Amino acid sequence: MPRPANVLHLGIKELRALLRDPAMMTLIVYAFTLSIYASATSVPEIPHRAAIAVVDEDRSPASERLLDALQAPYFLAPQRVAHEEMDAGMDAGRYTFTLDIPPGFQRDLLDGETVTLQLNVDATQISQAFTGAGHLQQIIHSEVAAFLDGPGATGEPAVQAVIRAAYNPNLIESWFGAVNDVINHVTMLSIILTGAALIREREHGTIEHLLVMPVTPFEIMLAKVWSMGLVVLVASTLALHLVVHRWLGVPLAGSFALFLLGTMLHLFATTSMGIFFGTVARSMPQLGLLIILTLIPLQMLSGGTTPRESMPAFIQDIMLVAPTTHFVMLSQGILFRGAGLSVVWPQFAALMAIGTLFFTFALSRLRKSLG
Repeated sequence: MPRPANVLHLGIKELRALLRDPAMMTLIVYAFTLSIYASATSVPEIPHRAAIAVVDEDRSPASERLLDALQAPYFLAPQRVAHEEMDAGMDAGRYTFTLDIPPGFQRDLLDGETVTLQLNVDATQISQAFTGAGHLQQIIHSEVAAFLDGPGATGEPAVQAVIRAAYNPNLIESWFGAVNDVINHVTMLSIILTGAALIREREHGTIEHLLVMPVTPFEIMLAKVWSMGLVVLVASTLALHLVVHRWLGVPLAGSFALFLLGTMLHLFATTSMGIFFGTVARSMPQLGLLIILTLIPLQMLSGGTTPRESMPAFIQDIMLVAPTTHFVMLSQGILFRGAGLSVVWPQFAALMAIGTLFFTFALSRLRKSLG
């Protein structure tokens, strides 16, 4: 049985070593602050202050109605340009969108004829181009329909689908991105910190000191697991409260205590993975390569980036042995949908089983490497 005093003092030693490592401290602070904010807001879900130029060859009330609909904050004020200026502006990158309204636009609309507008999109601005083109099409269709129906006309179709977006009514992508980034960083840093703690012992020569002390590999491993897991747990808690909830304004629906309990079970598994990588690698560069090879599949295939249902069946089955799969499921269930323990208990049980397996395997490997 491990002696609690040994585990406590060894863990405190790990925390002091981490505080004296400026590179690791910088990584922790950045990962749970600016990285989360940048990841959540880097790709806008709607066009924002997109530059647009309009060639209005009709100069009619119908064309003016279209220009008036292009408003902030989605678009900058439309610039009226000539044909030659439209092409030159696109080539120079001054406009993301250019709209050409042909002559006779209003007349053809009132005559019931099909009218074609030319919309040019600068696809090098991929985030704006992808969402902005659809946004512009929706504006054009709605304004043309309102112009033709006239004031007071309903223009309702025979069948109308009423869409209700649950848990994220405004479909704000940053809500999902911010929480998913916290989940990814919990996994990444827990593996890095525990693996680096073991590598640090070997590089600094303190592993020999531990071998002659009255401590066991079990106590050494427990100390690294609880100390590095505690650092990640505190950092993720502060990130969710200060960055995700307050800074980004993401509402957190469920029990925060239940989420922290699930995070601790996940950290039990991932810190054990970090110990295993620390026994395999002989230097920090080797540890980094091992983490890259492991972390990218864990993040991409766990269901945090894309739904698991869209993956091949054998990939879904394989990823059930990964702790990140169950952590993503319980995190999204608790924080987004307000799920209770009666809903997420299978994920809790799976994390406990996976963590126990990883811990046992890593402990066996640590004993061999120390011996």
